[in-house]
Amino acid sequence: MVFTQMIHAVWNYRGFIKGSVKREFQSKYRNSLLGAAWMVLNPLAMIVVYTVIFSQIMRARLPGVDLPYAYSIYLCAGVLTWGLFAEIVSRSQNVFLDNAGLLKKLSFPRLCLPMIVIVNALLNFTIVFSLFTAFLLITGQFPGIYFLGVFPVLALLVLFAIGLGISVGVLNVFFRDVGQFFGIVLQFWFWLTPIVYVSNILPERAQHYLQYNPMTPIVQALQTILVHAKWPDWSSLWLVCIEALILCIVGLSLFRKHAGDMVDEL
Repeated sequence: MVFTQMIHAVWNYRGFIKGSVKREFQSKYRNSLLGAAWMVLNPLAMIVVYTVIFSQIMRARLPGVDLPYAYSIYLCAGVLTWGLFAEIVSRSQNVFLDNAGLLKKLSFPRLCLPMIVIVNALLNFTIVFSLFTAFLLITGQFPGIYFLGVFPVLALLVLFAIGLGISVGVLNVFFRDVGQFFGIVLQFWFWLTPIVYVSNILPERAQHYLQYNPMTPIVQALQTILVHAKWPDWSSLWLVCIEALILCIVGLSLFRKHAGDMVDEL
């Protein structure tokens, strides 16, 4: 019941969220000659570099996949997925600290701030992923009907990132070392996720432990869809789904309990 009221309060302030997202998007490119074109040029450059360097120069190949752009697609799928997760979590951990002045001056549902972070991250990801999808179509590597599987996997990723981000964000207000420590954790977490390497090159014992990483089944699911053009192993995502729901409950509970104390702490 309480969580429903929180969501309802955020919905009533959807105009505030929309305006904040628009202002942040505009301010990012306000003094740039090319403006919002950089939103396209940066990810386009990344895709070109991965394709040229890994597929053409290094001739990188995925085991068991005889396609010219397989590794660059594998790499882009993992990097873009991780980028969405990292942006939501890393920005959420500092969202209350960065908006301390706003929290002290205005009265509004404080949960709007993480929502602004999420909407901004999804907007950035949509632009980048649309370019990546165009690349798949141009190169003839589009997975067809299996592409629909991307959406539930991304929804699970966002749910997991929201729960983790809000939890860390609240704790970071009271214990500033949390944010510093979590930045280090994210660096190790990236390399403990099969993004730039294939998990089956690791020893069997390491592969077993790798499955305890919540991001492993999410990234692998998207790589299966986009590289191999088939449905992922949906059963591998059940544990992540449970973890995401638990994190959301914990995060919202922490937020509800300490929302008033955060302003005093800030």
